[in-house]
Amino acid sequence: MKTLCIIPARGGSKRIPRKNIKPFMGKPIMAYSIEAALASGVFDEVMVSTDSEEFAEVARQYGAKVPFMRSEKTSNDYAITADVINEVLSMYHDRGQDFDVICCLYSTAPFVTSERLKEAYALLGDEVDASFTVVEYSFPVQRSHRIDKDGYIQMVHPEHYATRSQDLEKTYHDAGQFYFVKTATFKSERVLWCKRTKPLVLSELEVQDLDTETDWKLAELKYELIHRK
Repeated sequence: MKTLCIIPARGGSKRIPRKNIKPFMGKPIMAYSIEAALASGVFDEVMVSTDSEEFAEVARQYGAKVPFMRSEKTSNDYAITADVINEVLSMYHDRGQDFDVICCLYSTAPFVTSERLKEAYALLGDEVDASFTVVEYSFPVQRSHRIDKDGYIQMVHPEHYATRSQDLEKTYHDAGQFYFVKTATFKSERVLWCKRTKPLVLSELEVQDLDTETDWKLAELKYELIHRK
């Protein structure tokens, strides 16, 4: 199967300016995604979709291709990831290149490794159309609470008031790192995962949101801990 890695890297990050190339442990954070993708040997092409010439130059320095720049339509605050992927596939098709599988790999995913990419790719098969990374919730969601309009706290699932945590079903959330999906499935459903999707479960140490400066510092501490081991 011919496989394409798409690394979206829009230039207009609001919460952390120039987030996609902000230094992380000594090099632009985008470099980690590019290097992992190239080292995995899974992809026929690793490309960065960006509207920033500065980001494009960094991407090329670390070995990714930037065959075309992202359009203004897919660079605004309202464009979703599916719009970006669809544009990339269309641009490649116009150049005579089509792919059987795509991987959307986020540019701010410093914990991604070539091994994890290979594991997720290996999950695809005749009965599996997509795969992506997840992490277990650190506390059972069945024991969650909400605050009502009067300020009182209530259980969302009061039926589990006395249920032991170890007896509750494990639940998971998207780790926000990468998504493999067959191109035909993406084009027909316009989603990164579908009914026939298998997860790659990560440890909590491998996952960290990067929306604030505090998140960034926590991620660097986790990275140091992992690599110290």
